[in-house]
Parts: sequence; C-alpha cells; structure tokens
Amino acid sequence: MSVLKDRNKVDAIVLDLDGTLLNSNKMISKRNLDSILEIHKLGIPIIIATARPPRAIKEFLPKELQEIAVFVYYNGALIVNQQLQIDEHYSIKSTINEQIIEYLISNEPDHLFSIEVNDTWYSYKEIDYRSFMKVSKNPEIIEIVEIKLKSPTKILVSHLKNIEDFNKKFGDKVNVINTDSNQLTQIMKLGISKESAITNLAERLDISLEKTMVFGDDFNDLGLFKICGIPIAMDNSIDELKSIAKKITTSNDEDGVANILETLCN
Repeated sequence: MSVLKDRNKVDAIVLDLDGTLLNSNKMISKRNLDSILEIHKLGIPIIIATARPPRAIKEFLPKELQEIAVFVYYNGALIVNQQLQIDEHYSIKSTINEQIIEYLISNEPDHLFSIEVNDTWYSYKEIDYRSFMKVSKNPEIIEIVEIKLKSPTKILVSHLKNIEDFNKKFGDKVNVINTDSNQLTQIMKLGISKESAITNLAERLDISLEKTMVFGDDFNDLGLFKICGIPIAMDNSIDELKSIAKKITTSNDEDGVANILETLCN
C-alpha cells in the first residue's frame, strides 16, 4: 500500500499556510478544514508551520483548527501550543539587529525593512505595506533608534538589492531566507528555521521525521522537504520543491491539501 494511503505510516502532518493551506483569497476552504479535522480525529498531530505571526492565525484560521494544532510561527522562531504548554521564543540579539539595520541604511538606499517582536510589528516609515505585502494592517511606527535597540523575532526586508553581499556579511550571524520570488528577505536567529522547529517538536512529541508528511510551496519550506520523509508539493510550488517531493498535489486554489489527506481518512 502507498504511504500516501496508509495512515499507519504517517506520524504527523505539517502544513504551510500561504500558497498551501490558504487559497489566493487567504481563506481555508471547508474541504481543506474538514480533511484536517478528520485526520486529527485519527490521532495524527497537526502542525502549522508558517512565516506569519500569531495574530495572522486569529485572522485566517477558524477556532476549531486553532484549538487542535501546534503552531510554528516566524519560520520557527516561535513555537506555541497551549495544551502541551509549549511557548518557545528565539530572537535575534539587539547588537546583531543594530548591525543589520546600519548596513541596510548605508548600503541599500531603496531598502524597506521592518521587524517583528513576539507578535508586534514595527517600522520607522509610514508606508502602506498592504499594497505590496500579504498583510491586513500596517506596522506600529517608532523611531529608528528604538528599532535598533530591540531583539527581533524576525527582520523583514523588501526588495533587498544585493542579497549576495548581505549573506557574506551576515550569513554566519543570522538565518536568511528569500521568498515571494526573491521580493522578500526574512531574517531569523542563526540556526532557527521551520525544520529546526519541527525537529524540536518531533523529539517532544515522539514523532518520526521519516513518517512526517509536509505540505509547502516556497523556499522557506525547502529544509522541511529535506528532513521529512513524506514531502508533498503544491502544484503552485517552486520547482526546487517539486523536484524533491514524494508527490505533487493540486494547487492551493484546488484543495491540494484535502486531495491528499482524504486518501488517508478513507
């Protein structure tokens, strides 16, 4: 029997949000939701692994899913589940944050950066981020001096021009991931990623990574596809994921998650 149809060969389900579980309207379809709830009834843990902050979950996901899932936010920098009493936060040191900001100001004249600090979003520029980012609200505006003093959960840089030079200077100090067709650079604490968080959870929950099914679509899912034994790429995924996927499902607008999970339920 195929592993994709044998629930006994699946220890956990890991789901990305944007471009995967959520459709292009940033909604989870009833079919996707129902399939996840059915999987959970079988005793299979559900883990949501996203680049987004906690406040986005309250906006996009229904309460019944919020109550059962373990959440990995900010590409692994924050892991939360109330039932399991998990609340782990990994932030970038303020000294490194200051170095990065000073570099951006000096070397990236067209830069646009902001920081996330444990579910609060800050920027020093009054710009409508909603016009070019997948957000519903703009960040809180504070002085650049205040931003430099913070220890961010994640730093976001839009349209970073010289990615190679940035990586040379800071690649040994932070984890850098480029997503959204290289339009968005996401910076986390060194060693922190979705795969580091899932490895952590696998040990805590006694889950086999080899028996973990993961769904994703973008570069920040690449590490997960390499460590999990059952990687499923969305039809709208980047080629780098499709090339190492166990299976390619339909797109995020065609219930790609449900199309796989329903085979396990049946």
